[in-house]
Amino acid sequence: MPLDQHAGSDDAQLVARSLKQDHEAFGQLIDRHAPTIVNLAYRMVGNRAEAEDLAQEAFLTAFKALPTFRADSKFSTWLYRIASNKCKDWLRAKRPGMGQQDVDIDEVLDIHVAEEQTPERLLSQQQVALELEQAIQRLPPLYREAFVLKHVEGMSYEEMEEILGVNSDTLKMRVYKGRLRLSRELAALNPTR
Repeated sequence: MPLDQHAGSDDAQLVARSLKQDHEAFGQLIDRHAPTIVNLAYRMVGNRAEAEDLAQEAFLTAFKALPTFRADSKFSTWLYRIASNKCKDWLRAKRPGMGQQDVDIDEVLDIHVAEEQTPERLLSQQQVALELEQAIQRLPPLYREAFVLKHVEGMSYEEMEEILGVNSDTLKMRVYKGRLRLSRELAALNPTR
């Protein structure tokens, strides 16, 4: 989901109220951004429970650091950066490659299943969705992060640059390399398609 322009002005008011110890205002910020932050974390770490924990940590960090938030960027961008860093820290600690991460097939189906659901088509979609989710999880963390922000969250390179602090040319290369790895891996898994 691209960052909503209208939500930015509402966020600024809620941030101002939160800084005055208005906990209800910060609760509204959490309600507004939690689904997106949990989804980002899930795509980065591949585990729903871990994603929810990381999202909670991101909101707690944001709450504690709120006095340091500068309005030169949108709250949502700042929050994405915090969540992205939490995920990177978790991935570093986990050491990718030490075992396959769990993929919740119900979550995959919620995201990927199309309207027409014959049993055969549903089974095929489940398999493709599962293969795609697992392939995304096997991407190196930098490629995974860029791929998820661009193709899952639908962000522009400018938004990604602001969140990650990396120039757009580097991000474009990471997205390209991530897509290339995914397409090669999926082609190898399904040589008949």
